[in-house]
Formats: sequence, C-alpha cells, structure tokens
Amino acid sequence: MRLPFSYFSLPIFFLLFSTFHAMSTNNLIPETCKKCVQKDPNLTYKFCVTSLQAARGSHRVDDLRELGKISIKLIKHNVTNTRHHIQKLLKNRRLDSFLKECLDDCFSLYSDSIPTLGQALKDYKTKNYENVNIDLSSMIDVSTTCEDGFNEKKGAISPLTKRNNDTFQLSAISLSIINMLS
Repeated sequence: MRLPFSYFSLPIFFLLFSTFHAMSTNNLIPETCKKCVQKDPNLTYKFCVTSLQAARGSHRVDDLRELGKISIKLIKHNVTNTRHHIQKLLKNRRLDSFLKECLDDCFSLYSDSIPTLGQALKDYKTKNYENVNIDLSSMIDVSTTCEDGFNEKKGAISPLTKRNNDTFQLSAISLSIINMLS
C-alpha cells in the first residue's frame, strides 16, 4: 500500500518548523542586545548577550516579554549576591573605618532594593511598565550611589566596582527591554 505524499511531508514540515523556531529563539537575545546597545551607550553588547544567554531558562525564550522577566530576575540575583558579598567583606575586622562606612551604606542600599525588585516583577506580570521603569531606575541609582560613596575619599578603592557596574548594566538592559515593550 502506498502512503499519500502528505504523510511524508509532515515530518519534513515539523523539522523545518522546529529549525526555524530554534533559529528565531537563538536570535532573540543577540537582536535584543543590539537594540539595547543602540539606545544606551552605557551598555556593552558582549555583556548583554553573555548575561542573558547565561540566565536560567533563556535558551527556551522566544518572545521579548519573557526575556524581560528573565532580565529582572537577573538583577535580583545579582543584587542578592552582591548583598551577601558585602556581608562577607564587613566581617573583616581590619577594615579601614571609611571602607566599613561605605560598605555599610552599600549593604543598606542593596538590602532595600531586594523588595523593590520583587515589586518590579509583580508590576511586570501585570504589565504596569511605568512602575517597573521607576523600580528599575532605582537599581541604577543603587549601583551608582554605592560606587560614588567610595570616591568621596581620595585614594579609596571600591571593592564593589565590578558588581556595581554589573547591577548598572543589568538594570539598563531591563529598562531597554521595558521601553521596547511599552
């Protein structure tokens, strides 16, 4: 018995569809990062792509809205890790009093931002992008305020420069995605 042609073409159709779907999913992050970098000169393409591709579940994302949620979760993860890192640094009893004061300030800033990010995720889920924008903008303020504190004393070196920069860039990426969605 000879099978109709359509039975043979069905597997080929699924193969082509899944290949196209995988290609469009694989292009979402690079294309999104390209747009983010064009809109914000403070962002680097490599950081954007590397961060989003490393995020849990990002390889399955096929729309900008889901990528936006992942980007906010990345900030929250970064902020939580930075807070724990500061906590460890504060345990050093030989810290200079100025550095200890700066680290205390940064610890407070990062601690206070965790509930803000939780609220940002809730607002994101309800598409309240205006509030999300405000919350994410405050994350940029957290990173710059923390870093600026160390610059108040000549010769002081911030042990948080990379972490503050990461928080800044992750927040800028999320803000760019929010602006694309609004």
